[in-house]
Amino acid sequence: MQPRLLRLGHSPDPDDAFMFYGLAKGLVPSGSYQFEHVLQDIQTLNQRAMRGELEITAISIHAYPYVADKYALTSCGSSMGDQYGPMIVCRADDTTRFGGGALPELRGKMIAIPGELTTAFLTLQLALGKAGAAFDYQVVAFDEIPNHVRDGKSDAGLLIHEGQLTYQASGLHKLLDLGEWWHAKTGLPLPLGGNCIRKDLGTAAMQEVTDIIKQSIVFSLRHRAEAVKYAMQFGRDLDQPLADRFVGMYVNDWTVDYGPRGREAISRLLQAGAEAGLVPAAGEVQYVTAR
Repeated sequence: MQPRLLRLGHSPDPDDAFMFYGLAKGLVPSGSYQFEHVLQDIQTLNQRAMRGELEITAISIHAYPYVADKYALTSCGSSMGDQYGPMIVCRADDTTRFGGGALPELRGKMIAIPGELTTAFLTLQLALGKAGAAFDYQVVAFDEIPNHVRDGKSDAGLLIHEGQLTYQASGLHKLLDLGEWWHAKTGLPLPLGGNCIRKDLGTAAMQEVTDIIKQSIVFSLRHRAEAVKYAMQFGRDLDQPLADRFVGMYVNDWTVDYGPRGREAISRLLQAGAEAGLVPAAGEVQYVTAR
C-alpha cells in the first residue's frame, strides 16, 4: 500500500530543522505517511495556511484566528519564549532617542517588522499600541532587518530567529525584549509559533501525524549533538555553541508538549489581541494532544 503523502511546512531555520531532524533523515518511523518537507519563511507559511494549502504547517499564533476554521493546533512543535522573545533594537549610537523608561519611546518612529502576521508584530502592538497610530512600520525580510536598522533605513527593528543572539555584532542595541514584557504582564511564556494540522484529514490521521511529530522532536532532543549539527546548515552567522543555544531557546519541554500553561498563554494572547481589535476572536481553540 502506497504511503499517504502529506506536505509539512516549516521555516528554514535551526530550531525547526532541529525539530524535524529525525523525520527528515528517516530516523523516526513515519507509519503509513510520507512527508514532503516544505521550507518557507513563516510569513509565507502563514499566508498559505490562510488558503488551507498544506496539510501540516508551522504557523504564527497571531495567524491562528484566521485559519481556525481549517486547522487545529498540535500540542507539540511550539516555540514558546519563556521570559525571552522577539526584541526591538536600534543602532547602538542612537539609544538616547528612545528614552529610558520601561517601554521605549517609539511613537511616530519607523520600525522594520518581519511580517504582519507574525506573533512578534502582534505582541509589539500590544506593548506599544496599534500600528499606524502608535508607530509606523515597514515589512522587511527577517534576516535583512539587522542591516536595515544599522544602515539607518528604519529607526528600529523587530528581531526574530537567530537575530536575537547576533544583533550586537551588527552594532545594534536592545530596546525591549517582548518575551520579558509579556511575562512581566501575565506571568506566562510568550507563544510565538506552533504547528497546526488540517481538520479535513480526519480525527485518526490528525492524531497519528501529531504523534509522529512528537516522536521526531523527542528523538532530536535525545540525539542533540547530531541534530544541532544538521540544523546548523540552516543558521545564518551561527557557530555550534550559538546554534545549540538558539535551539535550546525554542526546542525544549514546551515544544514536546506545552500543556495547560501553554494553552493558557495562547488563550491570553489571542484574547488580548481580540480585545485590542488586532485579531478576530478565535473562539474555542481546537487542539490535538500527542500521546
